[in-house]
Amino acid sequence: MVEQDYRQVMALPPSSPNAIFPAELLQTITIIDSDPSKSTKSTNFQGCQPNPQEDWLPITESRNGSTFSATFHLLCSGIGLQALLLPIAFASLGWAWAIICLSLAFVWQLYTIIILVGLHESVSGIRYSRYLQLAKVSFGSKLGKFLAKFPLMYTSGGTCILLIINGGGILDLLFKTICENEATCHVKPLSSTERFLVFTCMAILIAQLPNLNSMVKVSLIGATTAVGYCTLILVLSITKGRPTSISYDQSDAVKSNMKKFSDMLNALAIIALAFRGHNVILEIQGTLPSDQNQTSYKPMCKAVTISYIVIAMSQFPLAIVGFWAYGNKVPFNGGLLSAYSQIHGANTSKLMMGLIYLLVLVNRLCTFQVYAMPVFDNMEMRYITKKKKPCSKWVRTCLRILFGGLTFLAAVALPFFGSLTLLLGGIALPLTFAYPCFMWITMKKPQPNRVVWSINLVLGCLGIVFSVLIVIAAAWTLSDKGLKADFFKP
Repeated sequence: MVEQDYRQVMALPPSSPNAIFPAELLQTITIIDSDPSKSTKSTNFQGCQPNPQEDWLPITESRNGSTFSATFHLLCSGIGLQALLLPIAFASLGWAWAIICLSLAFVWQLYTIIILVGLHESVSGIRYSRYLQLAKVSFGSKLGKFLAKFPLMYTSGGTCILLIINGGGILDLLFKTICENEATCHVKPLSSTERFLVFTCMAILIAQLPNLNSMVKVSLIGATTAVGYCTLILVLSITKGRPTSISYDQSDAVKSNMKKFSDMLNALAIIALAFRGHNVILEIQGTLPSDQNQTSYKPMCKAVTISYIVIAMSQFPLAIVGFWAYGNKVPFNGGLLSAYSQIHGANTSKLMMGLIYLLVLVNRLCTFQVYAMPVFDNMEMRYITKKKKPCSKWVRTCLRILFGGLTFLAAVALPFFGSLTLLLGGIALPLTFAYPCFMWITMKKPQPNRVVWSINLVLGCLGIVFSVLIVIAAAWTLSDKGLKADFFKP
C-alpha cells in the first residue's frame, strides 16, 4: 500500500489530446503500492493513458482518516430526505408488508456495502477509491462508464440540486416560524430564487475545505443534526398523540389494477431510495490509511457496522411511528416534516419548530459537502490531467464556485426536480442493489453454481429487474398525474 512517509510526485508523460473531453469528467485513478526504494507511479486500467497522482485529488489527498471519521461520513450521507417519506410507503403497502420490505431492503443494501468495502482492496497493492473506477475494472472501460456514469452523476450532482431546492424551502419555513404574526418583524421574505442562492452560497463557503478528510467535523455535525431532527419528530409525534381523523385505509376500491401496481412499486422505490450513499462508500474508504500489514477493510467494516446500527435505529422507528401518527396524510412534498407541521404545528412552540427546521437546514448543508466531493474530485481530475500539475488554491476555489453556480442554475431552472426523484432514482438504483453483486463475480471469479456465486447472480438480476419496474411505474405515474414543469419559476 502507499506509504505516506515516502510518497513521490513524478512528472507525467504527455497524454493524448483526445483524452480530455466532458465524458471523461468522471475519470478515475488507481495507484500501485511501493516502498522507499521504488518510485510511486499512477496507474490506470483498460489501456488508458497514465493519470496524475492521487495525492493531488481531494478524495485521496489525505489518507489519515479513522473508523470514527468514516462513521461520521457514512451517517451524514446515509440519513436524509428520503427517510421522512417512509410512512408514505406504509400507506400503500400496509403495516406487515411495509415492515418486511423495509427490513429486506436494509439487509440487501447492507450486503452490497460489505461487497464494495471488500472490493476496495481486492487486488494486492491496488486501491479502488472511486465507484466508477471499480465499475470500469469490473465491467471493462466502455461498459463500466456506460452503466455507472449517469447514475453517479445523478446521485452526486442531482442530490446537490435536490438539497438546494429542499434547503431553500426549509429557509422559508424557518423565516415564517420566526417572523409570522410578529408585530416587530418587518423583514420582507426572500423569493425562492433568493433562498436557493443563500443556501448555495453557504454550502460553497463550507466546501472550501480542501479534501474529504478535512470535512470530518462537518460530517459529525451533519450526522448529529440528522439523528437529532429524526428523534425530535419521533418523540413529538408520540407525545402530541394521534389525531382522531387519521386513517390507515389504502382506498384501493376505486383504483384500477394498474394504479394499484404502480402505487406498490412507487412505495417499494421510496423504501429502496431511503438507503443511500453507495456512490460514496469507496470514496470514504479511500480516506483511511492502508499498508501491507493492515488494510482499510477492518476499520471500514467497523464504521459501516456502527453507522448502520444508528441508521436503523433512526429510520425504522421513524417510519413506523410516522405512519401510526399520521396514517395516509403524509404528503410526498416534505414527508413527515410537512405532516407534523400541518397537524401539530399550531400547538408546538416556535422555539421547538424553529429548532427542528434549523437542524434540518444544517444537515442539508453538511450532506451537500459529502455528495459534492466526488464532483469536485472529478473536476480537479480533468484540470490536472490537462495541466500536468495539481490545482492551486484559487483554481480549486474557482472550480467549486463553478459547481455551486451550475447546481444553483439547475435548481432555479428545474424547481420540479423533486417530482422526478422516483424516476431518476430508479435509474440509479442498480448502483445500490445490482452492480456490487456483479462486480464481486467479475473481480473474484468464483466457480459457477457455488452458493455465494448464485446469491450474487440472483440478487444482481433482481436488482436490475427491480430498477426497470420502478422506472416504468414512475413514468406511468407521471403520465397519469401529469408533471407541473414550471421552468425557471421556483
